[in-house]
Amino acid sequence: MSKKNSVSVTLEGVTKVFKNTKGKSDVIAVHESDFVVGAGELVTLLGPSGCGKTTTLRMIAGFELPSSGKILIGAEDVTMLPPNQRDTATVFQSYGLFPHLTVGENVAYGLKLRKIPPDEIERKVHETLDMVGLSHLYDRPPGQLSGGQQQRVALARSLIVEPSVLLLDEPLSNLDALLREQMRVEIRRIQKSLGITAVYVTHDRVEAMSLSDRVIVRRDGEIKQIGSPQEIYEDPNSTFVAGFVGKVAFFPAEGLEKRDAQWVCRVGSKSLLVGRAAPDVAEGQDAVIMARPESLRLTESGQGAVEGTVRMNVYLGSSIETFVDTPHGEVLIQVDDPASKKIFAEGAPVSVDFNPGRIRLLRDS
Repeated sequence: MSKKNSVSVTLEGVTKVFKNTKGKSDVIAVHESDFVVGAGELVTLLGPSGCGKTTTLRMIAGFELPSSGKILIGAEDVTMLPPNQRDTATVFQSYGLFPHLTVGENVAYGLKLRKIPPDEIERKVHETLDMVGLSHLYDRPPGQLSGGQQQRVALARSLIVEPSVLLLDEPLSNLDALLREQMRVEIRRIQKSLGITAVYVTHDRVEAMSLSDRVIVRRDGEIKQIGSPQEIYEDPNSTFVAGFVGKVAFFPAEGLEKRDAQWVCRVGSKSLLVGRAAPDVAEGQDAVIMARPESLRLTESGQGAVEGTVRMNVYLGSSIETFVDTPHGEVLIQVDDPASKKIFAEGAPVSVDFNPGRIRLLRDS
């Protein structure tokens, strides 16, 4: 299967309201969504249940129509077109394979609907199954496949019709942890090799961070932030985004003051210079220091910024996660290469200190 010309996907002010017929309030599932998925880009819609990510995907596919706004695939306005008139294919959470057909017949199904000649269908089925590593299971019924193999068949069935846009709705949620990891790598490899534009829905932050060119974080029907995985993780613009995409601790930033391009504040017993801050941080308002586990370090009691007590150490091989009780709640510190570091015993008094280059100021909201 060769690369095809990639197209973009554009949403302009897209809103979806579900009318309530039982006298209750209408539900705004998606509120004025504006974003562009670039040609050949994989963008993930990430957020908790009820944030509108699947509804957004279904509107791109044509299974739901927007209440207002516009959807374009390439330069074509597809807002009101039915699914079969959009050049998209969807991989669902449930594999949706036909149990009475073989693997090869399941993959061939979309081409048969398009009246493709049988010899070309046969060639493309083998080519696509080779791509997902399942050519040896051509004659096998789906009921004899593992969950990971069934998901590969579902992916092959979507890819064989060579859509301009591939839509994936939590496709890995039924798989165990190791299979999810393997399939993440496989999906990303195939997407990049074909240059296909893809929109991926998940509530799993690891999936979002490892798969995506960009991540769109959603909450309560609204977009909260769009950025690369690194931007979303290291430079979140709210406490919600910071907490949703990774482990984090928040410390009140006292006496906040701006000096040139940096912020001065006090955390515990220490004054800090912080160079990174969300756009809505301002003097005179409450703010917090956002610290990831790897941006914190432990020192002897009395030598750091915030005092605490080690509650638990969790050994992970290449690192140790140390949980510390502090006046600001439980804090997680990641200790890399533990063989070369001092590991404080559970129950020991300690101080928590900061790596100033790795922390960020956020508005306390």
